[in-house]
Amino acid sequence: MRPDEPKALTNEDFADRMARLECCMDVEHVAVAVSGGPDSMALLCLTKSWAQSRGCRVTALTVDHGLRAESAAEAAQVAEWCLNSQIQHETLVWRGEKPTANVQSLARQARYGLLDAWCEMNDASALLLAHHLEDQAETVLMRLGRGSGVYGLAGMRAENGAPYPGAPVRARPLLDVSKARLTATLQAAGQAWIEDPSNQDTRSTRVRARSLWPALAAIGITPERVARTAANLARAADALEASTDSLFSGTVRVSPCGYATIDKSALRAAHDEIALRTLARVLMATNGSDYAPRLERLERLLARIRADNLAGGVTLGGCRIIPLVSDQTLLVVREARSMEGALPLKTGTQLWDGRFLVRGPGAGSPLHIDRLGRTGFATLRAACGEKAVKNIPAPARPVLPALFDKSGLLAVPTLEYWRDGAVEGQISVELLDRSKKWAGQPNA
Repeated sequence: MRPDEPKALTNEDFADRMARLECCMDVEHVAVAVSGGPDSMALLCLTKSWAQSRGCRVTALTVDHGLRAESAAEAAQVAEWCLNSQIQHETLVWRGEKPTANVQSLARQARYGLLDAWCEMNDASALLLAHHLEDQAETVLMRLGRGSGVYGLAGMRAENGAPYPGAPVRARPLLDVSKARLTATLQAAGQAWIEDPSNQDTRSTRVRARSLWPALAAIGITPERVARTAANLARAADALEASTDSLFSGTVRVSPCGYATIDKSALRAAHDEIALRTLARVLMATNGSDYAPRLERLERLLARIRADNLAGGVTLGGCRIIPLVSDQTLLVVREARSMEGALPLKTGTQLWDGRFLVRGPGAGSPLHIDRLGRTGFATLRAACGEKAVKNIPAPARPVLPALFDKSGLLAVPTLEYWRDGAVEGQISVELLDRSKKWAGQPNA
């Protein structure tokens, strides 16, 4: 082997990285997201050996997104490789109409939704992702181009908490490993892989960022150094997180109904950095997103709050931010047009609008969850009286989560309203605590 030739990752190397992941210490079943590309195939090969030594189950999950004509054949090829290697494999198909705009973002959401749901239904507590060193560096480079702050430039984290109870922790054991080493690992194992043509599509921001490395290397900016910078900033981000925890707990109140209030005076008095992070958390808790609005938009919002320039309210990140005239309080409520549409209730647990866990009576149910709407609220008020709903701010009323059947409004579980005769115990709707989803995941 030449001195400059990439060195294959050994099973011992991989075991050392897995030992750093808290979610994998006593895990009994892990899933590996496998597209068939060199990165995910290398991760799968390494995970198989690691799991065998621990008596842990491994399942490879391939999402057939249907966005390219080859996607079904690629999923079938991965299934064949797994069969030959005696690895359990499942293909998850993204069904329904595909988007024509914002395709990458919506496809990512759909992909993680399918992966998380499978893991929950099959007791896989960790989902391994094959992001590597260059992925990390390109992520930081793109966020730098957007003017990101500390959290954005900290890049991806090796572990992200489960998006909701029962879902898997997402883990990235290869963030410090180069793509060249992963390819060398596959070559040493004699394992083939699939080359995704979209990795050469210059319409992609990531592909264009990747093409810059030769020029950046000339001035000492390499993927290794950018990734190292991200690791340094991650430590700083963790320190800021503790201060944000304190401000959030003393300033913000999140209602089980899905809206939040903020003590405006406390937010104004806080340091800019902590105030911005608190705002990001509130918005993410209210809109159900894994990603915060971009930093410059948060900065504009904070400036308007401090200037008391929110007359009539503003919108950001799928939320409305409205000053309440009665006191020094801001109301943050979901924007109706940005909410997820009606979701039919199925067997098991479902996530609606990124915020509410819905546990229903099972397949064949005529029920669905949707926003209450003005008509639904009128029905609720007629049934319960004004006194029962007077504490819900008017802007929050139409976007309350509600259950409907063929006869109309059945229930508003967060207000403990059930139509006469409804079987309350069979269905539950619970707001997720997303107040700490900020760490390691924002666009800012």
